[in-house]
Amino acid sequence: MGKIKVTACEIEGLYVIEPTVFPDSRGYFMETYNQNDFHEAGLTMNFVQDNQSMSVKGVLRGLHFQKQFPQGKLVRAVRGTVFDVAVDLRANSKTYGKWFGVELSAENKKQFYISEGFAHGFLVLSDEAEFAYKCTDFYHPGDEGGILWSDPEIGIEWPITEGMDLVISDKDKKWDGIRDTFKF
Repeated sequence: MGKIKVTACEIEGLYVIEPTVFPDSRGYFMETYNQNDFHEAGLTMNFVQDNQSMSVKGVLRGLHFQKQFPQGKLVRAVRGTVFDVAVDLRANSKTYGKWFGVELSAENKKQFYISEGFAHGFLVLSDEAEFAYKCTDFYHPGDEGGILWSDPEIGIEWPITEGMDLVISDKDKKWDGIRDTFKF
């Protein structure tokens, strides 16, 4: 192995992944995904779809999940900085309703793997951010679910700075809290 460092988070099913970066006078090289290295680290998921988005500072996307076709996601910031969050929605989990957040940036090159059974969202902290994610299942538009990003029962500590204007889609403003949402 040696090309990635995998750190299990305090919530089972979440992992921070740090690739080995090989810098030189031209820039750098790194592998963001290598099936053999991931399998050696115990991460045996199969990715079927890649997505990428661009958002401006203050955009908060989420918290999203798919109900019947849950997706595991390997996410990273290709440009800029985001605060990325996962919320445990697994009904029989001892950490149901708990959240974990990590800052992902083009500079720190960290990745975050979120297993199936979690809601996911992120807040853009830089002027712009490009965000890429690999998914373990295809997107199914009619299968979408979500939780209100500001649900006090979850209590996510979003790093919203003074003067930051939040940009949230109408859909994301209307989700219910965790008490009234889908459980895996």
